Amino acid sequence: MIRSALLLALSCALPLSYAAPSLTTISERSLFQSTGRYDEVIALCAAFQQAYPKQVKCIEFGRTPEGRPMQALIVTRSGAMTAQAARQRGVPVVLVQGGIHAGEIDGKDAGFLALREVLENRAAPGPLDKQVLLFVPVFNVDGHERFARWNRPNQRGPVEMGWRTTAQNFNLNRDYVKADAPEMQAMLALVNAWDPLAYIDLHVTDGAKFEHDVSIQVEPVHSGDAGLRKAGVALRDAVLADITGQGSLPHAFYMSFAENDNPASGFVDGVSDPRFSTGYFPLRNRLAMLVETHSWKDYPTRVRITHNAVVSVLEQVARHGAQWLEASRQADARAARLGGSTVALTYKASDKTRMIDFRGYEYTRTQSDVSGMLMTRYDETRPQIWRVPLRDEVLPDLQVAAPAAGYIVPAAHAAMVARKLGQHGIAFRTLGAGRAGFDVETFRADSAAFGAASFESHQRLTLQGQWKRETRALGKGALFVPIGQPKARLVMAMLEPQAPDSLLAWGAFNNAFERKEYMEEYVAEDVAREQMAADPALAEQFRQKVAQEPAFAKNAHARLEFFARRHSSWDERFNLYPVMRTNAAP
Repeated sequence: MIRSALLLALSCALPLSYAAPSLTTISERSLFQSTGRYDEVIALCAAFQQAYPKQVKCIEFGRTPEGRPMQALIVTRSGAMTAQAARQRGVPVVLVQGGIHAGEIDGKDAGFLALREVLENRAAPGPLDKQVLLFVPVFNVDGHERFARWNRPNQRGPVEMGWRTTAQNFNLNRDYVKADAPEMQAMLALVNAWDPLAYIDLHVTDGAKFEHDVSIQVEPVHSGDAGLRKAGVALRDAVLADITGQGSLPHAFYMSFAENDNPASGFVDGVSDPRFSTGYFPLRNRLAMLVETHSWKDYPTRVRITHNAVVSVLEQVARHGAQWLEASRQADARAARLGGSTVALTYKASDKTRMIDFRGYEYTRTQSDVSGMLMTRYDETRPQIWRVPLRDEVLPDLQVAAPAAGYIVPAAHAAMVARKLGQHGIAFRTLGAGRAGFDVETFRADSAAFGAASFESHQRLTLQGQWKRETRALGKGALFVPIGQPKARLVMAMLEPQAPDSLLAWGAFNNAFERKEYMEEYVAEDVAREQMAADPALAEQFRQKVAQEPAFAKNAHARLEFFARRHSSWDERFNLYPVMRTNAAP
């Protein structure tokens, strides 16, 4: 697939070890042309534990919907072979994850290579003395076994690979908050147990053809706790420097054009929503790194770059992990004091633009006689420097004042919400007695827009409205979710109705915004006339609305609803978000 000279160069860049053959991968033995099936992961997990019984433990942390074991390797020379030991000794934990999109499988083969070299003290000598590495070679195991050629036609190698989504067709990198997939629930349980300081998510990007070969994105850098951002920047910049010194051409932003298929449009940086790994972990006050090798680089090149990035992360955590672990604990303490303060729920790039030199190829843009679209075609034999705009000033977008005390979930929804909170390790308590009247804030939607199509098996919901104070009864069995806890940002991301990945946004409360009780139109006509006869001011208000609002005047149902809303039979819970906020703990 590639010239022999290139193979020789790559073999020099990734020298084969003298370790026992059982610790090498099919990928290595094929000179990184192929990748193995999942039975190889099972065998390697056991083989590493057998070869290094004091440093490696192979564990199963879940089962997939098709019954396959989800395996991870615990690797350390610190002696902290359990989550409890790591906490007690203050040893930082790094979780390196491959194969969340199982067609993008660089992380599995690069991770096993890096693991063996680190254990042999041939790469990053000594880092395992100061940290625990959790290595998950393949997150999406069932997708990995949907194995075929050309599963990713816009990717050069390996010869065969797995599938992007799970057997249930979930995209796991849209599932961190909603946690529908059994695989994600197992991963969150692993995360809750080990509380990794850094979560390294290994991918392969799609997109155009250019010379740059990898993007390294870390959060918090633009988002999350301001104090922890210093650690995020330090980790990102150190890894960028390390891999650049090893011949890579990285960038710190996702290299997808601002306008699809148009190189001249440049790039826009941003912060991912918490459905993604790099959007989720900053809400837990932890570091997240997205490694995206470029799909048009061949597989040996991509494995080498991913390997180098993983080794660099281990080196950086060995040097700075204790300091960053303390910074994360301080961020936890600050998060527990967020009540009453303004918190950003989303971020976006400003309009501020700077021009950058970007290493691309000569290209043409012509109308296709097949699709009729304007198509871009690249000549990879003719490198070219593109002068393109970059918008990388990222600022808070949607900002909300946190409640002073927390959120209250009515008993009717308590079981569902408690299950979701438990998946993320969020603290809450159940009210043992009701309250006849309690001062709360409620959110009533001025408008509610349901998604036109299913997305990740949900019909999403978007609201316009605002919180307002009122007094409501609290029933026995309601949940109180305090804002005063380390995961306060995650609490808000799940329970603020306008947050992009809240339970509401994913459709958990759609019933509250569906009108269930109606007044027959002939009855509404009589009610309208009775109300206008009894209240001349209301009659005048109605006539003014008809005269001044053409859309209202033409909508017979809206005209009748004007009066139905004022009748005692109107459902006051319609368009009322069931979750409440409170400034005092019940």
